Amino acid sequence: MTIPGKSCFDDVYDQRDPRPYFRRLAPLEYRIPHHAQEVFRRVHAQRTSLNGAHGPVAVLDLCCSYGINAALLNHHLTLDELYAHYTAPEVQECTTEELIAGDREFYAARRRADAVPVLGLDASSHAIRYAREVGLVTDGFAENLEAAEPSPRLRQALADTGLITVTGGVGYITQRTFGALLAHVRSPVWVAAFVLRAVPYEPIAACLAEYGLITERDATRTYPQRLFTDPAEQRSALRAVQAVGEDPAGKEADGYYHTNLYLSRRD
Repeated sequence: MTIPGKSCFDDVYDQRDPRPYFRRLAPLEYRIPHHAQEVFRRVHAQRTSLNGAHGPVAVLDLCCSYGINAALLNHHLTLDELYAHYTAPEVQECTTEELIAGDREFYAARRRADAVPVLGLDASSHAIRYAREVGLVTDGFAENLEAAEPSPRLRQALADTGLITVTGGVGYITQRTFGALLAHVRSPVWVAAFVLRAVPYEPIAACLAEYGLITERDATRTYPQRLFTDPAEQRSALRAVQAVGEDPAGKEADGYYHTNLYLSRRD
């Protein structure tokens, strides 16, 4: 389910490169990839410790768009540095092809020694193409698992996946996507998901439980996502949060969408 009254950003997720994405979201202080950066590194290290000598644990990033989470996971970069890079005046003059060529060098020069394989899954073929061509994802799949089963190529790639991550997609994707993926994963897999507080996660947690995963919510804090676009969006969010029994005080009432962090793993 999506939140009634939530502003639509579909246009910036289906461009040939990420410049419109960063220009649009910078004034709204979109921060979830920043919060996810250290969380995903820590959870991946914990999952890897279970893997023994069976090779690297691959990450599958759902709704990966242009590979932002992969950029932060595998490179010596911050989200603020990505905002600065993609909104710089000199970058606005490049063609997409010139940007891709420059970004290959930009990311290669900042690659971490402990970089991990990342697969990207997103319905946007343009975003997947960019993430793949600049080297942010090991492989990318422009597929909508809400509407179709995983392709044979995606099913094959799932073999070594040990961690599934998502920062902004739950609500647009449902338990159908998670079930379609877990039906083909052959390694023990964990799931780390940042989810808007007004979006119920119980149906997905129930789906994951069918595959032996126990879901826990980080009860210590919530994570601000972005500023509301206008007062109407905030009013809609306040109603939605209250409808699921959450208190918006100090969170949505202060002008920001907030998310919960869920971690699902085997007991």
